[in-house]
Amino acid sequence: MNKISQRPYPASTAAQLVESGIAPLLARIYAARGIVDTAQLDTDLKQLLPFSLLKNAERMASILADAIADHKRILIVADYDADGATACTVAMRGLAALGAKVEFIVPNRFEYGYGLTPEIVRLAAESKPDILLTVDNGIASVEGVAEANRLGIQVLVTDHHLPGDTLPDALCIVNPNQPGCTFPSKHLAGVGVMFYVLMALRAEMRERGVFAGKTEPNLGNLLDLVALGTVADVVKLDDNNRILVQQGLQRIRAGRSCAGIQALLRIARRPAIQSSSYELGFIVGPRLNAAGRLDDMSLGIRCLLTDDTAEAGEIATRLDALNHERRSIEADMQDSALAVLDNFDPADGYSLTLFNEDWHQGVIGILASRLKDKFHRPVIAFARAQTGELKGSGRSIAGLHLRDALDLISKRQPHLIQKFGGHAMAAGLSIHEEHLNDFRQAFETVAQELLDADALVKVISTDGSLDTHEFSMDIARDLQRQVWGQGFPEPLFEGDFRVQTQRVVGEKHLKLKLSSPAGSFDAIRFFSAEPAPEHIHAVYSLSVNEYNGSESLQLIVRHWAGG
Repeated sequence: MNKISQRPYPASTAAQLVESGIAPLLARIYAARGIVDTAQLDTDLKQLLPFSLLKNAERMASILADAIADHKRILIVADYDADGATACTVAMRGLAALGAKVEFIVPNRFEYGYGLTPEIVRLAAESKPDILLTVDNGIASVEGVAEANRLGIQVLVTDHHLPGDTLPDALCIVNPNQPGCTFPSKHLAGVGVMFYVLMALRAEMRERGVFAGKTEPNLGNLLDLVALGTVADVVKLDDNNRILVQQGLQRIRAGRSCAGIQALLRIARRPAIQSSSYELGFIVGPRLNAAGRLDDMSLGIRCLLTDDTAEAGEIATRLDALNHERRSIEADMQDSALAVLDNFDPADGYSLTLFNEDWHQGVIGILASRLKDKFHRPVIAFARAQTGELKGSGRSIAGLHLRDALDLISKRQPHLIQKFGGHAMAAGLSIHEEHLNDFRQAFETVAQELLDADALVKVISTDGSLDTHEFSMDIARDLQRQVWGQGFPEPLFEGDFRVQTQRVVGEKHLKLKLSSPAGSFDAIRFFSAEPAPEHIHAVYSLSVNEYNGSESLQLIVRHWAGG
């Protein structure tokens, strides 16, 4: 069941924003998202939180500066998603620009699983590194760090995931979520953490006089990658993250992004000049993630590392093909899951736990996300790993912190979960197949304890209705220029319309002509060919549609009620 609800906003705050020069509609939208001062909308790099506030960033910078001066070999251990790939690329490009001898390794998720495991450490040791530098992982790698210490290899951890009860015995850890870190933005992605370490390192090297008589490396050249990883990892776009994303988007729109991002946009036929958070999260990110889901993320990292346009184009073509394959696999998995759930009544339970022998381990996270959206329940989908155990990927809804829920199960029944980790809304875990039913029951029990009935109703939040003059191209363009995403949602509006015409286009999209007292509007509902009734109450966003060189206002319908 869905409920449409208008976001509340403090009218006094909106009024203050209007007095500061913000248009009334935008003032209402911003006030509903916690903006109280126009300074929060300033995306100049000077507004970034200083790296000195990030615990251990300056200490790690000193260690890395010493390593560079001593010509030590640094090996980056990356993660296999878009955040991990961009964090690895930022580390590779940034450290190399600062004079480091640096290489990378990215674990194949199907062979080694997640993080700095003892097996990965032993594999990494074959190349005889002096330092292992983790990006977007490592905070839970207690055994892996212990193995590196045993082998005499120093470990530096950069991560943003929530720590467990025990921290690894690394030489230095930078993570805004580690105990004792007072960094105001707890939502830095892994790539953001690495970018901050590089800023601290450059400052340390400047202090040491390394750049005397030289031009300092411009770390701003890495912001396209920081923006991509931040949006693709669906972290909260707080004030600090919005600066990073906006600055990265400006580089992309100006044609100054790396060859790989340009190639991935070209293969998807998306003009760089019109790039927004949507392109990062739903166009570039999935193509990059496809490498880690189905193949090897080193392919995606190579795409982002190369400065050769032709090579970037060739790799982007391969990534695009992998993404098409991923979508096909996902569609089959979703069909099989929905077949099992044909008779499922959401009222029968607070959670969903599913396993299918034929599901692909690399795609279960997307499947869990799709089922979560459809049924508005926390979902964990399992697939069989090469080792024979079951690998699970979960997605949650507001009200149930998924990692904490798994931690609660683990404390109550320690034998059920082999290992787990993640965030409030997404997590991964491993179990033995014989424990599947017991885990399903334990997860349902915890879900019923942590969620109330109201949390099981999906609320579609809107920013109210639009006045006649607000149905405009200028407002649509203003909205498209802003950075929207997790925690700072794209504005949605609602209103009553009569459906004048409708037809299916591209076999799966519904093209509509809608009318209301405000006028007649072109509209489209993507990925739904379900016919609309004559009168609808629609939830929609404003967009600028470009076709044959001309532009027009278009409503993108996200949901409707009526009949």
